Amino acid sequence: MSAPKVTLLQSLEATLIAGFIRLVRWMDVERASDLFGFLARILGPLLPVNKVGDANLRLAMPELDAAARRRILRGVWDNLGRTVAEFPHLGELNETTSGPGFEVVNRHMMLDLAAGGAPAVVVGGHLANWEVGPLVMTRLGMRMGFFYRAASNPAVDAMILDLREQANRGVFPGYPKGGAGARQAVAFLMRGGHLGMLVDQKLNNGIAVPFFGHPAMTAPAAATFALRLKAKIIPAHVQRIGRVRYRATFELPLELPSTGNREQDVAAMTLAINQRLEAWIRQAPEQWLWLHRRWPKEATHAIP
Repeated sequence: MSAPKVTLLQSLEATLIAGFIRLVRWMDVERASDLFGFLARILGPLLPVNKVGDANLRLAMPELDAAARRRILRGVWDNLGRTVAEFPHLGELNETTSGPGFEVVNRHMMLDLAAGGAPAVVVGGHLANWEVGPLVMTRLGMRMGFFYRAASNPAVDAMILDLREQANRGVFPGYPKGGAGARQAVAFLMRGGHLGMLVDQKLNNGIAVPFFGHPAMTAPAAATFALRLKAKIIPAHVQRIGRVRYRATFELPLELPSTGNREQDVAAMTLAINQRLEAWIRQAPEQWLWLHRRWPKEATHAIP
């Protein structure tokens, strides 16, 4: 199969991003994180997409006043800027007790899972630096595969995948979202693999499941895979607890429903996942990516 063609505009975009990567790698990770967190915190609130974040917050957390929403959104931009700047440095991070790196909650549970050979689906969301989750799991020796949304620019997509493979020391079997990727993921799970999924974004052809008390189109794939293969489904999230320091928490597996009605079981399991996501977001709302159109436009536009 021939490589996809890259337009002149895409080539320019890729050149700029390659230059950004070189610049960030020239800096140490903490300085890069601080600089781009600062820039994003200043410039982000001026962008039109900031209004999407404000509308989402008004819908999901109506108890917040305007000042609280502005503080949260500045934190969202700060976290996003840091996450982007930290991405080229991820391969430098390891499990540590202080400084840049990560700590793990329920580490032994995951080591047992890695050694056991049973399939598992690890579900999370775009919290803190979400790229740290795969890093932690591969460092723990898990047989990981991941769903990912390919960048529209194939040259940029190749750079992103290369950075992920470097960070995970050559271990990053990625499955593009879609039918072909789903089939590959099922086969991977059937071989006892561990599948990582970020499940907090809108999927137009998903199922309507409550999220912060409002119906949100949600991907049912994690629940479908787990129920079909009797795989454990493990909620996991990353928290930013310092400048370039994270806590990765792996929770006990969710109980798989078994009513005999597959559609109801998938909906119940997907709701349980959304409830875990909501709990994590409420703990640190400034660390979630509120800038995504998670709910239908008519829901956010109806807010006075």
